[in-house]
Amino acid sequence: MKVRFLTILLLLPFISVVAQDSPIYKSEAFSIYRDRVVQGSQTAATPSPTEISSSFENRSWKQQKTLSQYPAFHSDIPICNTLYNLAVEELDNLIEPDSTWRTGKWWGGVWTRDVNYSALLATAYMNPDVTRVSLLKKVWHDKIIQDTGTGGSWPISTDRIVWTIGAWQLYLVTGDKDWLRTAYEIIRNSLLQDEATVYDSNTGLVRGESSFLDWREEEYPRWMQPADIAQSECLGTNALFFQANTIASRMAQLCGDDENAIHFQQQAQKIKAGINRHLWLEDKGFYGQYLYGRTNLIVSPRSETLGEALCIIFGIADKERAQRMVSSIALSPLGTPCLSPQIPNIYPYHNNAVWPFVQAYWMWASAVVGNQPAVEHSIAAIYRAAAMFATNQENFVAENGDYHTAMNSPNMLWSIAGNLSIAHRIFAGINFTEAGIAFRPFVPKSYAGKIALSNFTYRKAKLNITVEGFGDGIREFYIDGKRQQEALAKSTLKGRHDIRIVLNGQFCGPDSVNFAPVITSPETPAIYLDGTQRLAWRQVPDAKEYKILRNGKLFATQEERVINGNRLDIPETERYTEYQIIAVGNNGTEGFASEPLPCYDLDDEQRYNITDFAPATTFSECKGYSGQGAVEISKDQNTRITMTVNAPQDGDYLLDFRYANGSSNLTDENMSANRTLWVNGTRTGNVVFPQRGTGLWSHWGYSTSLHVHLQKGNNTLVLSYEPDNENMNKDGINRAMLDYLRIINLK
Repeated sequence: MKVRFLTILLLLPFISVVAQDSPIYKSEAFSIYRDRVVQGSQTAATPSPTEISSSFENRSWKQQKTLSQYPAFHSDIPICNTLYNLAVEELDNLIEPDSTWRTGKWWGGVWTRDVNYSALLATAYMNPDVTRVSLLKKVWHDKIIQDTGTGGSWPISTDRIVWTIGAWQLYLVTGDKDWLRTAYEIIRNSLLQDEATVYDSNTGLVRGESSFLDWREEEYPRWMQPADIAQSECLGTNALFFQANTIASRMAQLCGDDENAIHFQQQAQKIKAGINRHLWLEDKGFYGQYLYGRTNLIVSPRSETLGEALCIIFGIADKERAQRMVSSIALSPLGTPCLSPQIPNIYPYHNNAVWPFVQAYWMWASAVVGNQPAVEHSIAAIYRAAAMFATNQENFVAENGDYHTAMNSPNMLWSIAGNLSIAHRIFAGINFTEAGIAFRPFVPKSYAGKIALSNFTYRKAKLNITVEGFGDGIREFYIDGKRQQEALAKSTLKGRHDIRIVLNGQFCGPDSVNFAPVITSPETPAIYLDGTQRLAWRQVPDAKEYKILRNGKLFATQEERVINGNRLDIPETERYTEYQIIAVGNNGTEGFASEPLPCYDLDDEQRYNITDFAPATTFSECKGYSGQGAVEISKDQNTRITMTVNAPQDGDYLLDFRYANGSSNLTDENMSANRTLWVNGTRTGNVVFPQRGTGLWSHWGYSTSLHVHLQKGNNTLVLSYEPDNENMNKDGINRAMLDYLRIINLK
């Protein structure tokens, strides 16, 4: 026994060294040690809390600023301390002379989505004053400004409502009643305008482009025009609208607006129900990316990481679904891609890419359900990128971890906020509520030890916070040495206080995750008619089978009645019918559905030249119209066009306009035209005329469509410019050229 005991004593120093140099995270792609990241032949070392030296492109960082005005962070793991200090200095770098947050080193100005996603993660409490000024920069006419996106932005892109999340977080941080009243007026005006414009009463959902995923070719099938995207109903955008309405309801209560408090809460519940009814995919265990199509919307079965995370964080998903989601979403070895599976033949940006701020929200969602491996994976993905690049880069390629994507910036605001959220939101568990800071730490076992957060400013208090041990539950909570029943730092605290948290050493949630390589879906096939009663399609590479949809429902598979692999006989139709086809890849993943192929009797279609109802406005750039000219609509031209149409029978009809909008290109500016349609005196819906190309006033397409009910005989339609049709263009450009009105009898 003495000999064995002596042997153990002699080995103890060696065992200690091995333990100190064991990875705190290891995957097939990279490893994180206490003081470095190793990925293949590349190493990023953190020799001190203020230095990074990376062999990746010989990058390095050395702290240049004194940062005593911010909370200081220290843990027993050196790399955590270094990457925290990097994030704090980079955050300070982004304060502009006008006291706004710069978006990134290469991206100037304030962006609505960037500044508000960042505010919720970290910046609202890191610098409330700069956050407040930044938020007000994104307000015009007492409404929120929509960032640029597809086809001239709002109401095609509609995620401006993310401003609500940032504004509410700022109120919870500061308790400023004046800010509450100011923010509520802006939020109320914006929500009511959106409600009149982009809400779908049939699904309970909100229309518009995916939040933050605002490059048409990166998220949508190529056939989708801006008008199609305007009519899609997306997961992340709807999650934001649920939370915005929930927040607005509470703000209304606090401001004494009881009527709108009830109204906004009702709207929130409709959106939540719509998400759970129309987007949940029971067979996959997560929500689908969006509803898309034309007359018949179908769900895209891709996962969309930011939207999935928001559904968990905001409580849209119940506990069971939330746990399934974290266990089901595909995690690549280097991080969680924005989308999965990837879209083929697209250069990485949103597609085939990891964005650290999105990863941070997924980390937060994973902590909510108590999934330790998912949280560890998210921390590692953020840390690897920050250490290897020696900066908080905007995004990186999901397949190889490189930062060479279609567009990128170092020193990026929301990536910094995501990094800071590891220390504050996860390790310290800081959550702002109306009552105060509610602490819910989550410390993976590999990061166990003592974590200290000092000089944390909260209203009139300075907090020094320590977290001991590991786990996702609190065993003991102390304020100034006195044990508390509730893990809460009340909003009334003043002066300096010490908070000590001892964790429970366990995790309550499941620990299953779906680690998978980055996979790509097959291309989107093109569908056409081969004769009058036979569908045909062009086969795509890597497709093992095809699914044929009729009016959004499965009609046939490749094994059923398919001729020569790409032909299918269809029955004669007596009413408007749409067909689509989906390729299924060898890996079992589905691609996008093809552009809908409408089949109907041409006698069921009517066209009315707009020149029959308003004077023609022709100019040399505008050609190719079908009648005597085209009619210009703008804020001072033809603001109200009255049209009389004759319906052959009572029933439902599909209505849209052939138009041109050459104000700008498909991806920039904010000059989408927007009008209200009245049918027989009743406001029926909104018609959007997106930008189609700079100067392309002869590039004709179709507007968004409306399902309307017409009575037999004459019906009066009015296309009008209303106050809530105002877009975000400060020069007042809200212009399009109209050719004809198209009405199709749906029978």
